[in-house]
Amino acid sequence: MYPNRANNFCCGAGGGAWAMPYAEERIYYGRVKAKQIEETGAELLVAPCHNCRDQIMRSLRKEYGMMHVEVKYLWELVADSLVLDEPSQTE
Repeated sequence: MYPNRANNFCCGAGGGAWAMPYAEERIYYGRVKAKQIEETGAELLVAPCHNCRDQIMRSLRKEYGMMHVEVKYLWELVADSLVLDEPSQTE
């Protein structure tokens, strides 16, 4: 994403704002993050914390037309990578 690292933008749910009754404000402040995500063209986004994941997955995707973006925690990505396919009859 650009900008990144120290210049990156908050998703709008930082500091526990996800749990507060300010949905309109959260969604408004998340607009910059939604634009950043959309500009990457990514189909999968790995969120660093539960506030980010919930905000992006439950609010920003719907409000900013990003339903095609899948959102996961890092541990979910690792767990998905550990799943092995069933061995075939020839193996």
